[in-house]
Amino acid sequence: MAQVQAISSCSSVNLLFRGSIKSSPRIQDKLWCSKKLDSLQELGVKASEFNGLAISHSRSSFASPCATQAIQAVLANDKETSSSTAVGEKPLRKKLNKVVLAYSGGLDTSVIVPWLRENYGCEVVCFTADVGQGIKELEGLEAKAKASGACQLVVKDLQEEFVKDYIFPCLRAGAIYERKYLLGTSMARPVIAKAMVDVAREVGADAVSHGCTGKGNDQVRFELTFFALNPELSVVAPWREWEITGREDAIEYAKKHNVPVPVTKKSIYSRDRNLWHLSHEGDILEDPANEPMKDMYMMSVDPQDAPDQPEYVNIGIVAGIPVSVNGKELSPATLLSELNEIGGRHGIGRIDMVENRLVGMKSRGVYETPGGTILYTAVQELESLTLDRETVQVKDSLALKYAELVYAGRWFDPLRESMDAFMENITKTTTGSVTLKLYKGSVSVTGRQSPHSLYRQDISSFESGDIYNQADAAGFIRLYGLPMRVRAMLEKGL
Repeated sequence: MAQVQAISSCSSVNLLFRGSIKSSPRIQDKLWCSKKLDSLQELGVKASEFNGLAISHSRSSFASPCATQAIQAVLANDKETSSSTAVGEKPLRKKLNKVVLAYSGGLDTSVIVPWLRENYGCEVVCFTADVGQGIKELEGLEAKAKASGACQLVVKDLQEEFVKDYIFPCLRAGAIYERKYLLGTSMARPVIAKAMVDVAREVGADAVSHGCTGKGNDQVRFELTFFALNPELSVVAPWREWEITGREDAIEYAKKHNVPVPVTKKSIYSRDRNLWHLSHEGDILEDPANEPMKDMYMMSVDPQDAPDQPEYVNIGIVAGIPVSVNGKELSPATLLSELNEIGGRHGIGRIDMVENRLVGMKSRGVYETPGGTILYTAVQELESLTLDRETVQVKDSLALKYAELVYAGRWFDPLRESMDAFMENITKTTTGSVTLKLYKGSVSVTGRQSPHSLYRQDISSFESGDIYNQADAAGFIRLYGLPMRVRAMLEKGL
């Protein structure tokens, strides 16, 4: 109450406050003088750049001690209030000019639009990245975004960039997280976040926002990318701030703010789809003991229902990067789409795993990666021809760290970029083709060839040859086994 007393103690003015004053008082937007100041225009309280409050007016200036007291009292007000609000409205958390929001058109992101405007007093630019999630998810987005209160919607087709600059480097590196996960969502987040930073620059935004929850990995992946590419941007994560706790709360908030609630049927699963994979979480999958329902899968048929005849597919590879399918050269995104279709009809690429999230908890997820599974098999099989033993061992050990960095959202970390330079250099000779047999959920290699193959039939043949003299093996074995022989001699007292 000290601020109120400081203002009301002046006998020459009578300041009237609109709105209630609570135990932690906040000076409301507007105040009036009923005496001696009635020649002044209505005074407004607005946020200062130093997070305090200042009183602005257009004509006169305060000269009396009473006025000085009033200013000091207002400046001493609760410093947590960082911006002005209209009478009866709650104070802004912070004043932002324009926010670029990662937008899907679903309930959560539709509600975030008015929430940002209400709590940050900003314009909202919705951004949607096309990373191959399907045309249905992009239909009607502009109308939804503007109906929710956004000033515009920006859509960018990132499919080729996603495959060429994110998926293929991970493929070349052999990056697999915890033995199974082919990093589908992990690779998509940095390409989306990078595009958001670009859009923020294009539209003059000073902040970015996402709809990731505080329990997941994606919040880290988005925000580390923001930090790396533009550390000056403010980041707003509503799920870590607001009081909405579930779908029903979100629906009520949407109705209150006249936001059209999406009428699409909500899946019982939490899914993320892009050109590389489709993930499934939630519902019965939350119990690791439960077998997934047959009708859950969307990219691949049940292997039991796959064709009874196998299908052969040939993958052409140049320097560790796929370039063709069955002799036909294709763009990165087109190549992956083709293999998704081929692999999907044979039930290829289903993974069920319990993984360790970055935030510390375990989660159970089911992934469909038909084209990706084919490509990983092809690249690794070609490397069996083109890389020597020591190189494969070092590459595989680095691949584990590479996968961990990507999973943790550190795509733009100098360490990953340096490791990628190693992977690019070491696979310069991984060029050739691999033929694979697809049959009822399985992928097996039937042939591989490369102009840089280290395999020599004249050396490997059981027939005698001039390059390898079998008699040389005796000396090699004696030297190679010398440490074991010495230890045995010591134990026997020899």
